[in-house]
Order: sequence, then structure tokens, then C-alpha cells
Amino acid sequence: MAQAKDKKLSDVTVSQAAGGMRGVKALICDTSLLDINEGIRFRGLTLPEVEKKLPTGKCRGATKSEYPLPEAMLWLLLTGEVPTPEETAQLSEQLTTEPYNSVPKHARQIIDDLPVHQHPMSQYITGVMALQTESKFAEAYQNGVNRAKYWKYALDDTLNLVAKIPMISARIYRQTFRDGVVKSGDESLDWSANWTKMCGLTKDGNDEISDLMRMYFFIHTDHEGGNVSAHATHLVGSALSDPYLSYTAGMCGLAGPLHGLANQESLRFIQKIQRLLGDKKPTKEFIHKFVIDLLESGQVVPGFGHAVLRVTDPRYTIQREFAMKYLNNSDMFKIVDLLFQVAPPILKDWKGGKIANPWPNLDAHSGCLLHEYGIKEDSFYTVLFGMSRAIGVLSNYVIDRALSAPIERPKSITFDWINDNYCDPKIPDPPVMPQK
Repeated sequence: MAQAKDKKLSDVTVSQAAGGMRGVKALICDTSLLDINEGIRFRGLTLPEVEKKLPTGKCRGATKSEYPLPEAMLWLLLTGEVPTPEETAQLSEQLTTEPYNSVPKHARQIIDDLPVHQHPMSQYITGVMALQTESKFAEAYQNGVNRAKYWKYALDDTLNLVAKIPMISARIYRQTFRDGVVKSGDESLDWSANWTKMCGLTKDGNDEISDLMRMYFFIHTDHEGGNVSAHATHLVGSALSDPYLSYTAGMCGLAGPLHGLANQESLRFIQKIQRLLGDKKPTKEFIHKFVIDLLESGQVVPGFGHAVLRVTDPRYTIQREFAMKYLNNSDMFKIVDLLFQVAPPILKDWKGGKIANPWPNLDAHSGCLLHEYGIKEDSFYTVLFGMSRAIGVLSNYVIDRALSAPIERPKSITFDWINDNYCDPKIPDPPVMPQK
């Protein structure tokens, strides 16, 4: 780092500063990097490499499992090393047994007292905040622990929080969408399968839906440091707010429709096509006309395109492979499949080829899979996203504390400053807030 400290990472234009900082290299995130042509790399490994190298649910007794455990991803992101099946099983057991997975009575009571019409993501954020009483980091800081030891307490909080959120999530799911009774967990199961069992979606954790959730959770864990949830967690953590507070900040960002609701919108888009079809079977001709009409009306095709990627999102591909194996008879998947075949060529040539990435992204498929395996309540999908993202953002929190990362404090400017320094002649009336 010392050799490179004075090297320039990026130039920033006024347009970039005013436009969400797109393309500005201004953060360091060692856990993952988004490659324009390969998709996300986790600690240098592409998604296919991760899928091949990380231990699957077999290490916890799920003999039918084909997908990596999110627990293995947590190990990889924290250490930069691929864990053995034995190491993965040990971490998994730690995260699914007491005292780590025990949710205190007051937190359970707070969730139980929330109105069922409250958005699941709002309930989830409230539940996580209720766990903040358990923060070892906050306690150690108050007791004046040496900053060189911050990372140890950050790691303790991370393991405790990751262990507890399946119970928080399952409780919300059962209360809001089922009979209110949380099914008993099974400490012999892995993190994903145990959540699936608590929700009443599996009996033994050795079936398709349990493996779907392993896959879903592991592919959503991390996506660089600049997205809203990752950056918010990092920003708040830089003030030495504990992992519970920092993660909650990230989840407030994830709850925003421009960040965490894309898979929900993609599912509703597919359901709209289903309603238009009625009893008819989807065809390429129908989907082609539908997409053309949509674009001509000024709308976008939900789930297609990406701000960085210029290829099909590998996270989409892994979901597609799952669906082709298990959902060949699904009417919903047939629509997803036809959109995959029909939409990219149309988008590629639309208005002279101005769309940089016409390919489907992660969100174009995930809602379909969840829906077809019984999780039909799409307002809950962001909670699942948030559970998975805990693994990435909290790994970064631990690394930040280990590196003694300073508080984040970029410089801001005003419109008048821009006018005075860059505009000649001066703009007579720089932008102001609209009046009522």
C-alpha cells in the first residue's frame, strides 16, 4: 500500500459527482470485484470457480446438494482462502447452534408485536436492531479496548449476527404470511436448510428447495463495495458504529426500490405477461411483440441490462441451469426462458444499438425460482437478499477494523462553487430547490 499511496485511482467530473458517482474508483473492497466481461469475482475467483471449489451441503449431510454453502463463502470472504469441507462443517455447526443462533426474548417479543401489514423489510430491520443489545464490539469499545483488537470483537459480532438472522427472518415470514408459528429448527442442518425448515418449506434439508436456497444465498453475498447496502454499511462502520448498527444502515439502503426491489419488479413483470396470455401458451412471437411494444412505450425490460457488466450475468446463468434441470414444466420459467432468447437481440439493436448491455442480470430469474418453490410473497424477497448480503458486508466490516480503516469523510461542494470555478460566462441562476 505504501508504494501505491500517491497513485491516482480516478478523475471525477462534475457530471459524475452529480450523477451518483458512476465509474468513480474511490473505494477499496478486497472481498469482491466486478469484471466487465466475467462478472463478479470473489477473492479473485469467478462464480464458476467458486461453485466448483467451495464445499457443498454434502459436508453437513445433505447428500443431494450440488451448491456451495454460504458458510463457505463467509470463510472465503473473511480469509481469502477456500475452506476444506471439515472447516466449512465446523463453521456451519457454529452458526446453527447455541449460543450463536439464540435470539434473546426481548427481540422475539419486539418482532411478535409488530403489525403484520408492516413491510417485511421494515420488520427485519427492527428485528436486527433489537439484537444490538448483544454487541460485543460496542461493549468492548465502551470498556476502552485497544484498537488493535477491534477486529476480534467485530468478528464475534459478525458470527453472532449471521447466526441469528435466519431465526429473525423465519419468524417474520411465519408471522406475516403463515400461521405465526415458527417451525422448530434442526441444528444438524446447514444455515440455509435450517432457515428453510424453520419456515416450514422443507422436512429434512436434503431436497431441491434447500439447495435452491443454498445457491440463492451464496450468489447474493457480495457485489463490490460501491452498491448502496455495502457502502452504507462501510460508511456507518467507519464511525466505529458496531456491526449491528452498521448492517442495519445497509439494510435501510437495501430496502430502497432502486437497490433491493429489482427481483420483485422482474417477477411482477413476468406475472403481467402471464395475465395477458391467459390460457394461451407463451410463444417467441408473442414475447417478441410484447417486448417491442414495451420499448416503444418508453418503458424498460425489467431484469435486463447492468451498469457495469457487458455479458450475461453469471449469477443469472447459474439460476438458469437450476431451472432447466428442475423446472422444465413450469409455465413461469417458459416465459423467463423465452425472454432470455428474445429480448437481448431486440435490445442490442434498439435505437441503433445504444444499449450497452442487453443481457439479463441476476434479478431477471431469482423471483421466478422463489415463486415456483412456494415463496410466492414477493415483498419478502428483499429480506432474503438482506440475509445473504450480511455475509459480504460484515466480512468487509471485520476487514476494515483489522486494517484500522479511518472514518470516511469526502469533500462536498456547492452548485455556486461549480458556477464560480467552471462556468464562463456564469450561469445566472444555478439550480435551487423547487418552491411549493
